[in-house]
Amino acid sequence: MVRIRVLVVDDHRIFAESLAAALAAEPDVDVTAAGSGPAALRCLERAASEGRKYDVLLVDADLGIVGGPGGGPVARAVPDNGDAGLGLVDGISLVAGVRSGQPSVRCVVLAEKDDPSRAALALQAGASGWVAKDCSLQRLLAVIRGVLRDETHLPPALLTSVLRELTAARKHRTDSERLVDSLTPRELEVLRCMVAGLGRKAVAERLFLSPHTVRTHMQNVLGKLGVHSTLAAVALARRAGVGPADLDGTDAVRVG
Repeated sequence: MVRIRVLVVDDHRIFAESLAAALAAEPDVDVTAAGSGPAALRCLERAASEGRKYDVLLVDADLGIVGGPGGGPVARAVPDNGDAGLGLVDGISLVAGVRSGQPSVRCVVLAEKDDPSRAALALQAGASGWVAKDCSLQRLLAVIRGVLRDETHLPPALLTSVLRELTAARKHRTDSERLVDSLTPRELEVLRCMVAGLGRKAVAERLFLSPHTVRTHMQNVLGKLGVHSTLAAVALARRAGVGPADLDGTDAVRVG
């Protein structure tokens, strides 16, 4: 019998362990529960090193989310057995990281409520499904087996809204790419430094330019992108797929 290896990731430990126990009752499912993003990454890395990779990751949509100012959600790292300081690992970021590092692992997001915007973000990050936490065990098992056949699973009520979100995101990306294409090679390199979080002085040192010249380049970047702040420029750059400058210095070159 081919067994399906499943990793459940939820910082509500009772839920994670209860779901893991229910899935483990299936004769063809091996399951493990992790209480945080960092703990999940350790499980995945250990399993890969031992030649027994997980097949499916079930991750809480609200992993690492606590109430922010005014009741809005903010993400945080959830300490688990000394995980403090390992950095932010929210649910959707975990999906993106896993799909990048172990693309054979299928990811399914478990959500307490329907949210088209976040479901679209999850799919963009590489998730194969968005499933309600209160769905039946049989429904969840059907999704697990379906994503292993390269199916994508969404609640029917969300389908139209999610497609609308994905279409809008694609348009924004296209518009952003067009604006980024208007930059000179030097301006693009300055933008990549901005995406990496470097300030004007650090950019000047990295690119062998004067701070005044860097300031001019930054102003030109903002003007061409049609934004008024570094944060807005970075957000647009990320939508266009512009990555950060390599801070280890290997891509630093002297350009006139």
